[in-house]
Amino acid sequence: MRSRVAQAVTDPTTAPAVTAEDLRRPLGRDATFLQLSSGFCAPCRATRRVLERVAATRDGVAHVEVDVAHRADLAERFGVTETPTVVLLDADGAPALRVTGVPSLAQARAAVAALAGA
Repeated sequence: MRSRVAQAVTDPTTAPAVTAEDLRRPLGRDATFLQLSSGFCAPCRATRRVLERVAATRDGVAHVEVDVAHRADLAERFGVTETPTVVLLDADGAPALRVTGVPSLAQARAAVAALAGA
């Protein structure tokens, strides 16, 4: 399954930055995949496998998954209407990219590489 919508956040300078306190987990040194999921969502499990693999094979990248049922604040903050929704955060927690649906491993790796400029 491919991602249905991939878009740059409209204006990263005004989008709300996310902190480790917001996530209740540390941010990655270079990038963080924030995955907004729901417990019954099969595509969310596929997304988790992809993003965990990228985080495991690329230093400085973290993957944080939150259930929208338990973190309505984050779901509202990012206007989540469908799960999975993935927001790629830069080193400072600023949103750089948003994807709805299941990204491929190549798409996830390319997004991190583009963000890191490498």
